[in-house]
Amino acid sequence: MKKIRKKRPKKIPKKIHRKKQRLANNKNELLIYIYNVVEDEWSFLSSIQPIDKRYEMISDCNISSECYLFANSAESEFIYISPIEINSQFKNYFLSLSSTKKVEIHVPQMRTGLICKDLYTDKELFGNLVKRAKRYKKVTLISYATSPEFLELKERMIQLGVNVITPEAPEIENAWTVNFFGSKSGIRQLAQQSRAVEPDFIMPEGVICVGLLDAAKIAANRYINEKGVVLKTNKGSGGQGVLIFRDGELPKDYKACERRIYEMLLEDGYWERFPIIIERLIMVNRQSLSAFPNIEFKIHKSGKIDMLYYCIMMVTKEGKYFGLDIHEDVLNDRIAARIVDTGYYIAEQYAEAGYRGHFDIDLIAAKNNHLYVCESNTRNTGGTDIYKLVQHLYGDDFMSDVYVLNRNDYRFGNSENISLKKMLDVLKPILYDKKKKEGLIIGSSETLEYNKLMYTILGKNKKRAYRMQDELYNLLQVFGPRRVDGS
Repeated sequence: MKKIRKKRPKKIPKKIHRKKQRLANNKNELLIYIYNVVEDEWSFLSSIQPIDKRYEMISDCNISSECYLFANSAESEFIYISPIEINSQFKNYFLSLSSTKKVEIHVPQMRTGLICKDLYTDKELFGNLVKRAKRYKKVTLISYATSPEFLELKERMIQLGVNVITPEAPEIENAWTVNFFGSKSGIRQLAQQSRAVEPDFIMPEGVICVGLLDAAKIAANRYINEKGVVLKTNKGSGGQGVLIFRDGELPKDYKACERRIYEMLLEDGYWERFPIIIERLIMVNRQSLSAFPNIEFKIHKSGKIDMLYYCIMMVTKEGKYFGLDIHEDVLNDRIAARIVDTGYYIAEQYAEAGYRGHFDIDLIAAKNNHLYVCESNTRNTGGTDIYKLVQHLYGDDFMSDVYVLNRNDYRFGNSENISLKKMLDVLKPILYDKKKKEGLIIGSSETLEYNKLMYTILGKNKKRAYRMQDELYNLLQVFGPRRVDGS
């Protein structure tokens, strides 16, 4: 039976500012955060061939590790388990923007991609960590995602006498919810089951099939009849595992179209490993910033549901995410009310099934004014670190008090190795100012080694935020012209 939930008012109500008691403020408690993004996507990443491409994608995932220091901005002290080294200069930069007085960063010696396993098999590091943890009455273990390796790590620590709690993870008997609801097929099954009780919870028309030949046949038929089609693997990563074909991009003859799709599916081994979802291509107005709404929730251990924020995502023509804008006015009242209401319904189903922790819902706003659910990510998301940082800086009313602009797609045209110090010096005129409560925050120094800049701009309104982005582009000209490569 469907639970009754509160309807959302047209505007998000003002919340009372309050200083929340943080876990790490209590000397009897220890917080450990693990950035295990690759573990979350391991089933997909481990299937990528050739192996050089696999390592490249794993590196692309891990490169964001520094960003998730900001997910702990409100903690006075914590331990951070990272898959890559984080230089001391960026660590100090993070400390200057957060309430954190002390952060210990550890990297396991082995780097297989399964960081929780790498941690508990690193005898020296794990032994020292357990020894340290036993001094505390309670250890809070939080991760980017709940993986089997994360749950094994928790169990091993408990067996060694550590009192571990995992407030953002389901219990072992409900851990199936992570992969099920976080898969393309799982959320589609939930949508089909919910049609009668939640008519607004709709997804693009589609089917789930197994086998490349059948997938090519079904997709070609849909393309010929509808002049467009989308193919998705059940699991994906960073835009990989999605093929979008628009009118004119495939042969008009059915047999030639089928053959071309089949050839493209053969290029990557993961298409054979997972079920394939074939969907109707939803026509969106790509000139509209609000074409791809997103909303994030958190389900507490008690089952309580919190809507954290909604935003608009920046997505390339090929379906690759490259940033977001957060503010209460990024969506009109009708769309905002719809995604909040549908989001709460989905959150209730997750909570009832036993899922705990963060999750988001990606949607598509079509030209026909329909709003479609695209997928759900049952983990920390591309916006979780931004949300936690901005909430820390501005309080619970941040969605009305600041316009948030986040991007990860700026690439430098030259091959110069740009240091964090040099970047901070160049961008000094627009860096975040604690007194003015505006400015730019650099998300990572590691990406600079790959001639890529990840950043967040915080402005008093949309006009101010985008004006600062223009200033950013002007300042970055000292490093040469921006590289445009479709990302």
